[in-house]
Amino acid sequence: MSRIGKKPVVVPAGVTAKVDGQLVQVKGAKGQLEFRVPDDVSVAQQDNAIQVEPRNETKRARALWGTARARINNIVVGVTAGFEKKLDITGVGYRAAVQGKTLQLALGYSHDVNFPIPAGIAIVTPKPTEITVSGMDKQQVGQVAAEIRALRGPEPYKGKGVKYANEFIFRKEGKKK
Repeated sequence: MSRIGKKPVVVPAGVTAKVDGQLVQVKGAKGQLEFRVPDDVSVAQQDNAIQVEPRNETKRARALWGTARARINNIVVGVTAGFEKKLDITGVGYRAAVQGKTLQLALGYSHDVNFPIPAGIAIVTPKPTEITVSGMDKQQVGQVAAEIRALRGPEPYKGKGVKYANEFIFRKEGKKK
């Protein structure tokens, strides 16, 4: 039995959820998101909660049970509070700035890197060495943060590069004489 799948997704006040077959639509203060539940899982709405159940006892149905419940919970949280990821930039001369619909990054290359900000994502730079990526869709926020980090990942000797705010970089010792 899935511990996560057994719990119903509670729909808070101010949020409207609609289940139409396998499609779950949730509308809240930040906007509207939808998720198509896989056919191996059935979804039903009861009062102010959404319940997810496997259709049969196959391994795939049991695996998708908890996943579908977690995805539905993420869209409910996304339309109420949203998600955010913080990135830190370490290195001499490394900096970031938002200009219009692009994030301009100076990461030690011979040129500045211009990263286009996708629709549905807000990027803020409170300091030149901090980036905050926020939005409704948890998957999209994580993907954009990972793409920014991949432009210059942290290196293990001096720790220079772009890293998540809560990430720990294992440091290596340099050459010895």
